[in-house]
Amino acid sequence: MKNRLCLLFVFLCCSILLFGQGKKQKYDIAAFLYPAYASDDPRLRPFWPMGIGEWETVMTMQKRNPGHYWDRKPLWGYINEADPSVMSMEIEQATKHGVNVFIFDWYWFDGRPFMETTLDNGFLKADNVDKMQFYLMWANHDVVNVWDTRLARVKEDNVIWTGKVDRQEFEKICKRNIEKYFKHPQYYKIDGKPVFMIYDIPQLIAGLGGVEETADALEWFKKETKKAGFPGLELQITMWSINMNYSGFDAGKTTNPENSFVKKLGFTSATHYQFAHFTNVNEDYNVIMDAVEKEWERIDSSYDFTYYPHISVGWDNSPRTGVSAVVKNNTPENFEKALRRAKAFADRHPKQKPLITINSWNEWTETSYLMPCNVFGYGYLDAVKSVFVDEK
Repeated sequence: MKNRLCLLFVFLCCSILLFGQGKKQKYDIAAFLYPAYASDDPRLRPFWPMGIGEWETVMTMQKRNPGHYWDRKPLWGYINEADPSVMSMEIEQATKHGVNVFIFDWYWFDGRPFMETTLDNGFLKADNVDKMQFYLMWANHDVVNVWDTRLARVKEDNVIWTGKVDRQEFEKICKRNIEKYFKHPQYYKIDGKPVFMIYDIPQLIAGLGGVEETADALEWFKKETKKAGFPGLELQITMWSINMNYSGFDAGKTTNPENSFVKKLGFTSATHYQFAHFTNVNEDYNVIMDAVEKEWERIDSSYDFTYYPHISVGWDNSPRTGVSAVVKNNTPENFEKALRRAKAFADRHPKQKPLITINSWNEWTETSYLMPCNVFGYGYLDAVKSVFVDEK
């Protein structure tokens, strides 16, 4: 009898444990990572001659703008993110605080990749890379003077490199990414499909020659991904007004031409990159979040694709330009409230992947970063941890 009671007790304990594990919600918290904080990429030197990437813009802010209110400093120092030991530390800190996916801003200019060293030499060579997943956002915008603070106020929109590519170059890019990144065991997938996000749709269309040509190219990309052994490609669009410009697309009699446009191109999911793309950011953070949540709901009800909620830490581009719209009151406490709204949205959509995107891990010169600083310490990372790690 005593043995039976012991066995019953063990059975009940195991049942409770398994039930608890079944009830636990797993969220994928994906932070965009801007790869310009590296010291071993010679193509960065024309913009930042000190050889420390865009840390130069952060470090010299007060020298260039004496007495300016912006005076942020990284608690981890001006680290080289293309160093695998540095990235190992970042992976450890990120995952400890609940960030388990990095979305690398990925660039291709002048017929070749640009700023890949942070991903290739830093992240992929880190000894704990198996703790963190990643995927790519193709940042196919033009490179203009804004990166170079010596020229930013002269002619900010001067194009140095174009983000446009033709079909031949597009295919080269896609084949390379399938082989080099999609097949990596840590590449992030939804239902087995590698996720690939595209930033600037008008640029893509202009380079490929039109809407029909772009739809055909993206369909080819999906087929190539399948040929590589995947069930398909999760093609993700960056939501902002410029990407909903469906000029040249015949939507027929539809009442929702934007949805028809996105379907025509073959995108199956979406998220945002930055609040500044779709709402007034020269405002209080809590007011911004009211507008943001309404935008989530509008997109969710208006499009046939899956929308994944997005949170930006803030916005202030003055380190690059000297002046900027500024998000106000974006304290870690208010950021935590925003994360709870995103979590609630994910919970209301249990059939989709519990993915939430954040801008960003390290956009220092746009003042939208999770990394610890002299102003808020580890506040933003602790907010993520509080919502997605500490609460079961």
